[in-house]
Formats: sequence, structure tokens, C-alpha cells
Amino acid sequence: MKKFNQFLFAAVMMLFTTVAFAQVTITGKVVDGETSSPLPGANVLVKGTTNGATTDFDGNFTLTAQSNSGEIVISYVGFGSKTIQFSGDTNVGTVTLNPDNSLDEVVVVGTGVIDLAENRETPVAVSTIKGKDIQLKISGNAEFGESFKNTPSVYVSNQAGGFGDSQIFLRGFDQTNTAYMLNGQPINGMEDGNMYWSNWSGMADVANAVQVQRGLGSSKLAISSVGGTVNIISKTTDKTKGGFVRFTGGNDSYVKTTASYSSGVNDKGWAFTVLLDHWQAHRKYSIGTAGQGQNYLFSVGYKPNDTHTFNFLLTGAPQWHDQNFSEDLEFYQTYGEKANDNSGFLDGERFTERRNFYHKPVANLNWDFKINDKLDLSTVLYASWGRGGGTGNVGNGRIRNQDIGITGLNEREINFDAIVENNIATATTINGGQYGTFGDSYLRRSSVNAHNWYGLLSNLKYEANENWSMNIGVDGRTYNGIHFRQLENTLGLDGYNDNFRTDRPSDYVITETFEANPWSALFNQADHDQRYDYNYEEVIQYVGGFGQVEYSNDNFSAFVQGAVSTQSYQREGFFTGRGNGLGKSEKVTKGGYNIKGGAAYKLNENHSVFANAGFYSRQPYLDNIFADIRYDNRLAEPDVDNEEITGFEGGYRFKNDVLRINVDVYSTEWGNRFLAINGPVQPGSDGMVGTSDDEFSTYRMTNVTQKHNGVEFDLEYRPIGAKWSLRGYGSMGNWKYDGETPYTLQNDDTGDFITTNGNVNLTDVKVGNAPQTSFGLGFVADIFDGLSVDMDYNIYTNLYEFVDPADVAAAALNGGKYESIRLPAYTLADAGVTYRFSLGDNPLVFRANVYNLFNESYINQRDAFGYYLGIGRTFNASLRYNF
Repeated sequence: MKKFNQFLFAAVMMLFTTVAFAQVTITGKVVDGETSSPLPGANVLVKGTTNGATTDFDGNFTLTAQSNSGEIVISYVGFGSKTIQFSGDTNVGTVTLNPDNSLDEVVVVGTGVIDLAENRETPVAVSTIKGKDIQLKISGNAEFGESFKNTPSVYVSNQAGGFGDSQIFLRGFDQTNTAYMLNGQPINGMEDGNMYWSNWSGMADVANAVQVQRGLGSSKLAISSVGGTVNIISKTTDKTKGGFVRFTGGNDSYVKTTASYSSGVNDKGWAFTVLLDHWQAHRKYSIGTAGQGQNYLFSVGYKPNDTHTFNFLLTGAPQWHDQNFSEDLEFYQTYGEKANDNSGFLDGERFTERRNFYHKPVANLNWDFKINDKLDLSTVLYASWGRGGGTGNVGNGRIRNQDIGITGLNEREINFDAIVENNIATATTINGGQYGTFGDSYLRRSSVNAHNWYGLLSNLKYEANENWSMNIGVDGRTYNGIHFRQLENTLGLDGYNDNFRTDRPSDYVITETFEANPWSALFNQADHDQRYDYNYEEVIQYVGGFGQVEYSNDNFSAFVQGAVSTQSYQREGFFTGRGNGLGKSEKVTKGGYNIKGGAAYKLNENHSVFANAGFYSRQPYLDNIFADIRYDNRLAEPDVDNEEITGFEGGYRFKNDVLRINVDVYSTEWGNRFLAINGPVQPGSDGMVGTSDDEFSTYRMTNVTQKHNGVEFDLEYRPIGAKWSLRGYGSMGNWKYDGETPYTLQNDDTGDFITTNGNVNLTDVKVGNAPQTSFGLGFVADIFDGLSVDMDYNIYTNLYEFVDPADVAAAALNGGKYESIRLPAYTLADAGVTYRFSLGDNPLVFRANVYNLFNESYINQRDAFGYYLGIGRTFNASLRYNF
């Protein structure tokens, strides 16, 4: 017994000795990466365990680990976490955590021309989505815009159309009134301000981050940021050597393969990065919405010394996708929510009337020049060349299944085989060839929308001292838009008899066809003699200057900034059009400006407040300058003036060791707005409506005013030592038209005014297309080391139909008042799982996503033609191998 007791004592002593030997001490200090101030209450955990500590008031921590080596994870609510290795007793020194909105680590070049919120001390209402989250959740068959849908006051209308056909609304304003920037360069269409997300589908793989600045934002340019500014920060040249390969699959035969490699920086300062991928699917969700595309990025960087940094980037996302449009609810009830009457079959294969195809290479050359310790110059020279368009029909010979006695769920589909037979039977013989005519035949045409766009953006920043900073810069752009129609498929004919043009003989025929393919569209398009219907170009030239001054100290900051610009418009027509469409139009030049300012005050380490105000005088878009942009050089009457936007916003910020809360209130008035919409059909020379002699008309409304007021919030909660975090967000708005609006009604064919002094009251008519109230909740939880799950749940309500001002005018003319139709509220849940493991020394990441988890049916938009249904349950899964 005595020997046993001695053995037990020795064993216990050995155990304690082993434990004591294994224990190591880790110390360090955690500070805010922006202010260098301590972060008290930051979490410090030994990775893979519950063993942790928190920092004291000065940001210091001491942690005892039970193993001799490993990793610690340092986190703080509202800040990105950091993982640091330790071996033995370790002092990790001062560790800086950057706020979640910080993009310092992903902006390699162009820091002076990319207007990020952290580049200014005075805050704005902002949310940032990091590239790693975008690539986990969105880089499959989901739309790129959905990467920032879990953001206050953002609504992504991802209707059941085709790939890339979604729309994004910010504080109730559509994407023509939200400024989108790629690495500092404006990318909204210069003609109409629109964004076509199918052209940017590759951004899910290319984006390093997206920063959504709601309201006034931090941009110094005189840009059209009524609702806000969205900065897309793309990959450039990665400093680190390595790459990845990813394979993705999803519903409806969606497949995608992506590969990327970066060389790392060599001893001479050179580096390059390349990314390529290919995707395809037989449909997105609805019938007849097939799509296919590629994405490429090539970037080369050169840093000869600490003074200069250069980077050249070329990226593009050529794609084609078949489309589905809005319908009345009876259509969906009869034929199903996936029905599509644009589609049908030709020679046994799915074929569609409506296909979008586009290729828009974008190139930019960045130069960052550190002149001295106080002076930095950043310049980007950029260009894009868009080629492509959309298909549709020419001629009245469309035949649907129901027209030839085929009934059932597909009776509304187009019977292209029957069309071919009818085309041959009714063809007009000209010089021995069989040609279609508008009255009897049906051919597929392409409406081509091409452009050449070049720009220069440069910013000089002067840091006078630790309190004062100044920026001045220039923004110049020139844009040439090219628009015409060409044949795409003759459907059994030799071509089309273009006998509507008064400047062509009655037997003029068009024989050449051009494939609706984004790669061929880049180099092959119809010459002038093979174009029909309309054929025109326009040139838009823009020059602006901007400046900003900011003062900041430990507790207070204030800024003022302004910009002035001039923009010219000129149209050149190559067809006679409506009688005045040939030759160059008068050149119109309009000036614009903006001014904004704000201040912020930090009450203490936890609480701060801010307020901003601004005014924009924004030039009208080109499409509003001309009375009939497709066919006529005639300017719109009355003359279109600048729109006027006044914005106010204020905010409150709270953060401690486990909770971050942001609350913003805003008021935006968008006044002197111009609207041109289709008016009633007018009787032609035969005095009747509904015949081939009909004439069309246009309402033109001036001084339309919208008022958008609201409050929004977001929060994040991360308990000390927990392996999960919770975030919430929401917005409550009141968006209405306001005041009386004068209007005219003009006959498009004759140019005569039907009404010259109309007036309509728009007061209290609700603004539609985006929910005025929305809430969301999301969480992320680590199940065990390497495995995590996440879920987002959104509620959308107070959603109204698209309001056509023509309907409002008609109601007023009849002595009534227009009432917006309120659409049903709906909820959506998305879920995902991530598993990280290793193959040898290289990590792999498996990711699976389910969108609309509970398969809810809902309406997410109603336009002037009908309803868009939302997308039901879809999914994807991917495996990524890093090397």
C-alpha cells in the first residue's frame, strides 16, 4: 500500500509538472486601427477552445494557454477580427483592428480616387461587405446585387426574369439615381443613368469589397447620388503569390468553374494577377431563361520605389441570357409561376424572342504618386467599350401555340416552327429572293446599344497637419453611344423588305444577319446599309472639378466639399426618322454643381453623433434632352432644366465590447424632376384608333417632386467568448410625390401639342417599386473548428406598385385622385453552411447556399405592364481549393 501511495503521488506530481510545462503566457495590446486608441473589452481567444480573456481599459491583455503553440483570435464588435500565431511565452505587441467598414487591406492602388467613408473623419451612413463574404454567398447563380441586400434601406428586386435582370433601390430611389463606382470610376450609363447588372455579373468574383454609402455619401464628384453611392472595389494585383480553383453547381443545371493565380511581387517590383471563369445554365428559374457567360480579369502592377505605384487592370464579363417579362396575375394563375410567353421551340430546341447579349471590357490605369509626407496624387485613366443589345421581333407574324389549336399550359408559348412555315408561305419575292414584310412575317432582330467611353479622374490630397486635410481634383469623360437595329435570324427567309423608310426604295432588302453573341458582337456589326428602323449616335462630354476641406481633432470633425461640372449633348442621325432625324443636332450644354458639409462629435469612447447636409443641381440625362431620341434631332419642349436635390441626415453611433448600434435619420427632396412617358394613342389620318394609321403621343412633366423621409438602423451583438454573433437591420420610410406638376401632351408623329398647359396634383401619391418598411436579422455560428452556419431573414412591407405619372394625370383629368396599389408583404430566408478543411498543406472551403429557404411565393414588383413574381427556392454549392 505504501508503494502504491508513492506511485500515485509521483503520477500526480508528473501530471501537474506536465500541465505547468505546457502552459504559456500571451500578452499584447489591442487598438483601433483608425484612431490608434485602445479597445477595452476586446475578446482574445485561443483558437478552437473556450479559453479566453478580455482587454482592460488600456487595451492590454494577458492570456494563459494550455498548449505550447497555436493561434489566438482577437475580435471586437464592429471591427474585423485577427488571427495571430504564438509559440511559447509570446508578446504579440500592439494589434490593430480595423472597423468592419474599413477597406485599407483591400485597396491596393487608387486610394485617392476611391471615395471611401474611412477616408473622411466625419461619418456617413455606410455599410461594407467584404469580398470573402460575397464569394461565399453570391458567386454562383445569385445576383451580384444580392451581396448587399442585407443592408438598411437597400432593396434588391431579383424578379424571375433572366440572369442579371435585377434592380436595386436605395432609400426608395432606383439605380438611375444611385451612383455606382468601380475603383473610383463612374459606371452608371451616361445616357440614362441605368445599371444593367448582367454586364457586371463577374463582379461577384472580382470584387474585393462593396461599400454602400446611403444618402449624401463621401464622394467628392458631381455625380447622381440621390439615393446614395455604391463603391465596388475590385481585385487588382495581389501582393501575395498563390491562387485558387473553385467548382460551383446549382439548380437548373447551373455550373461554374473559376481559376485565379497571382505571381506575387518580384524583386524588381512587378506582379500580376489573372482570373478566368465560365458559367452556364439551362434556366435561371422561369422557363426559357437560359444563360451563359465568362468572366476575365488581368491585372499587372509595378512599384519601382516607395514614391510611385502603377497598376493596369482589364476586366469583362461577356454573357447572353434569355429573358422573361412581367405579366398579369391571371397569366401566372393559369400557366404557372414559371411560365414565359417570350419562349418556345425551333427545330426541337428551346428558342426565345427575347435575349440580352453584351460584352463590356473595362480597362483602367492607376498611378499613385507620394510626392512628400504631406502631398499625395492619385490618378486613374479608364475606358470601356460596350457591344451588344437585346433581341425582339420585327413584323406582325408572331404565332403562338393557341393560334394553331394547341392548348394547355404551353398554349401561350411562341411556335417558331409555324412561324417559319408562315414566313415562307407569305414571303415577298424580290429579285428572286424570298423576303419578309412587316405586315405578314416574323423575324428576330437585335437592338444594338454600343458605346465607347473614356475618362480621367485625378485627386490631389494635402495633409496640412494632424488636424487639417484638403483635396482638389478633376473628373473628365467623353462618351459616344451607338444605336441601331440589325437582323439576327430570318426564320426561313432570305431577309427583310424594309419598305417603311421614305428615303429607301420600296424594294430595299436587308440580307445580313448578326448572331446575338457577346464575343462576336465585340467585332462584328451591321454596316449602315444593313441597319433598319433607327440608326443614330450621340456624344456626351463632361468635365468637372471638385474640392474638399476637413478639420478633425480627438472628439470633433467637420468637412465641406463642392463640385462644379459642365456637360454637353449632341445627337447625330443617319436615317431621316420622323422628318428631322438626319445629320447633327444642335449641341446643348448644361452646367451643374453640388455642395455638402457636415460635422461629428464624439461624446465619449462609446457614443458619437453626426449630421450632414447637401444640395445638388444635376444635369438631365441625354434621353430627356431630345423629344424623340431614336428618331429625331428635335429638342424636347419645354426645355429641360437641372434637377434639384436637397438632403439632410443625422446619425448616432454606439459601440462597446459586445454591441454596436448605428441609427440614421434622413430627409431627401428631389425637385424639378422631368418625366417623359407614353401618352394615349392618337387617331391618324383615318380618324380611328386601333388601325395601322395610329399615331403615338408623349406626356412631358416638369417640376415633379419626390420627398423621401425615413429612419434606419443596424446593429451587431457578439457576446464575450461566444462562438456566434447576431446582427439586425431595418428601415422605415415615407416616400411620396409632392405638389402640383405642369405637363404637356405632344403627338410624336406630327410634333403638334395636344395639351400645352396641363397641371396635375401628385401630393401624397406613394412612390413605388421598393418596400418603404423592411427589417432583417442574421446570425453566424461556429459549430466546431472549421464548420459554421449562417442565416438571414428579411421582412418587406409597405411595397407599392410602380406609379406611372400618366395614370396619375388621367385620374386628375377625370376629377379624381390616383391611389397607389399596395402589394402584399412577404418574408425571405437565406441559409448557408461553410466547412473549411485541408488537403495536405493547402486549404479547401466547401460552401452551400439555399435562397428563399421556405420557398415562399411573392410579388416583388409591378410595372406599367404587369407583375413580376419573385424567385422560389434555389441553391448552389461550391468547393474552393487554395494553393
